[in-house]
Amino acid sequence: MSVSGVLSFTQQGWEQVLAKVKRAVVYLDSACAESLHWGCGSTRLLEAVGGPDCHLREFEPDAVGGGAKQPKAVFVLSCLLKGRTVEILRDIICRSHFQYCVVVTAVSHAVHLTANHVPAAAAAEMEGQQPVFEQLEEKLCEWMGNMNYTAEVFHVPLLLAPVASHFALTPAFASLFPLLPQDVHLLNSARPDKRKLGSLGDVDASALTPELLLQIRCLVSGLSSLCEHLGVREECFAVGSLSRVIAADLANYAPAKNRKKTAAGRASVVFMDRTLDLTGAVGHHGDNLVEKIISALPQLPGHTNDVMVNMIELTALQTEKENCNVVAPGCLAQSNDTTAKALWEALLNTKHKEAVMEVRRHLVEAASRENLPIKMSMGRVTPGQLMSYIQLFKNNLKALMNHCGLLQLGLATAQTLKHPQTAKWDNFLAFERLLLQSIGESAMSVVLNQLLPMIKPVTQRTNEDYSPEELLILLIYIYSVTGELTVDKDLGEAEEKVKKALAEVFCEESELSPLLQKITGRDGGDIENGHVKCRACMLSTGAPCRWSASLLVPPHWDSSINLTFHKSKNSVDKLFTSLRDIAGARSLMKQFKSVYVPGNHTHQASYKPLLKQVVEEIFHPERPDSIDIEHMSSGLTDLLKTGFSMFMKVSRPHPSDYPVLILFVVGGVTVSEVKMVKDLVASLKPGTQVIVLSTRLLKPLNIPELLFATDRLHPDLGF
Repeated sequence: MSVSGVLSFTQQGWEQVLAKVKRAVVYLDSACAESLHWGCGSTRLLEAVGGPDCHLREFEPDAVGGGAKQPKAVFVLSCLLKGRTVEILRDIICRSHFQYCVVVTAVSHAVHLTANHVPAAAAAEMEGQQPVFEQLEEKLCEWMGNMNYTAEVFHVPLLLAPVASHFALTPAFASLFPLLPQDVHLLNSARPDKRKLGSLGDVDASALTPELLLQIRCLVSGLSSLCEHLGVREECFAVGSLSRVIAADLANYAPAKNRKKTAAGRASVVFMDRTLDLTGAVGHHGDNLVEKIISALPQLPGHTNDVMVNMIELTALQTEKENCNVVAPGCLAQSNDTTAKALWEALLNTKHKEAVMEVRRHLVEAASRENLPIKMSMGRVTPGQLMSYIQLFKNNLKALMNHCGLLQLGLATAQTLKHPQTAKWDNFLAFERLLLQSIGESAMSVVLNQLLPMIKPVTQRTNEDYSPEELLILLIYIYSVTGELTVDKDLGEAEEKVKKALAEVFCEESELSPLLQKITGRDGGDIENGHVKCRACMLSTGAPCRWSASLLVPPHWDSSINLTFHKSKNSVDKLFTSLRDIAGARSLMKQFKSVYVPGNHTHQASYKPLLKQVVEEIFHPERPDSIDIEHMSSGLTDLLKTGFSMFMKVSRPHPSDYPVLILFVVGGVTVSEVKMVKDLVASLKPGTQVIVLSTRLLKPLNIPELLFATDRLHPDLGF
């Protein structure tokens, strides 16, 4: 099997789409655009469209329709063709002049049957038939105004955004996040007549909300297609409660039954819940340049995994702030530039210092090839030095075109090195190391009291101090690395002091950030019965807005108004409930109960990532049956094996049995963790191919956003 399996899987899918787009107006949703962005680049799509009047448009309610000279449209969508998605399709087509419509969905027909409540037995009888797609084709012709026009609806598994040959993300599932203990209460309240769940350990597919279960089935459908592309039959394993549900669904995914019978290869697929170890997600131990770039630079609009690189330095424009939007931003994904891709892989797989030197080397070599007047300098790489090399390309259009991808990565590096957030990275790291020592030597109450002086209102903060969002990151770090807490009077008092200080800080902010608006309920929406209600619509019409989930904060809504201390304190109390949940996330684990390694007279206390523990356990030379890495059986045969093993020697599948290991982190992963996994597998069992998949690429601030999201149990599926 090719080491670039995730890349070829994505590119093969896009080739099917590109074959349909010639001279078409192309509408993409954000998740598919992100897959294209990392997989083969928008230029590949533009080339396939061809013609002088090619148009790429975002799939949204207000999208511009096709004109009289635009008879063909292709819609590329990551979601189910149902509900709101179909309404948007209808509205766009009805205001256009299309005579030929193609709709590509990343969700298989089998999942569409599930979404339409077709029983499994009836769905099995429809093998080879696609009634849902056929019905939509008829509707497309009806909306175009002529039943003789052409309509096509088909499935292409555009699941992945391949960041590297061994690493890919699933943009459509960026919001998928493991459950917390507090979610058990919400699940119980929705099932009054059923047995109550005692803990996350009791959660199975039947306990989840229909929306979350359907989201998992959409993910499983895509993963099954990936296994088909790789030519493997998968054995599924899980670490954590939501991972157990996903792994069981993949193991028993009925449409894959025939594929598994004929697959030539074998692979282990291990799912792991991010919530079991948030220390690595919010910590700053990773000595990786890409991790710092992602944390420092602003997010690329419409993307969850790429950033905006300011390209104005390569233009003749003045650099005043208002000009920043004049020039299209650069980015990290350089799928069509061989040299830039080689540099990107190096940045992912080397430490910060070596990566910066690699950027300099590539810039020097590119300038030399273009005969630019470069002045060599050795020693420490500075942002000024990198900028001096980059500006050599400024007035040379040919050189700019030849090395555009490389220059974007060079600018990303220079802008990150001089960014204030990068300077603060070391401050975070120093404080985290101090916390590790304190946790081993002192009670949790003492650790919280150490944090207390750092909680400062906006009027007293300098650039060196921690913002409210950064304080949340530190709190998550503390509670996650500490693990299960012994609740006593001292801890209660220390928490109350921190809560009061935070509540006062929130009240005194001149303007709340989007995250703090979400935490304090000042984000323009209220939660009622699990649904978001738009305050703007409630004020004007007295009824909830059907599009409330996609609205921005109304311009007349001031997030700082009416945030009393009482309201702020209530929000902080809920925040600490989540922190307690984080501390208890590993309470159901028997083997992986701690990520904290106490210090001794020769070694300082340290953090040992759960991912590292899992990989080491998988490739342990004695191959023990791990208690916490659960194997999910795939039907009657495996159940019989399990039963017979009580009476005779029948070995259960072990995740190290196969030449391919697919490790899926549910809830996001960092660049440093991916490198750690790759290096570990290479050292523990050379020859094993490892593929790391995850829902998103994480930076520290992502975790509070995901933790305090209100749609964890009720994800928006587009209908």
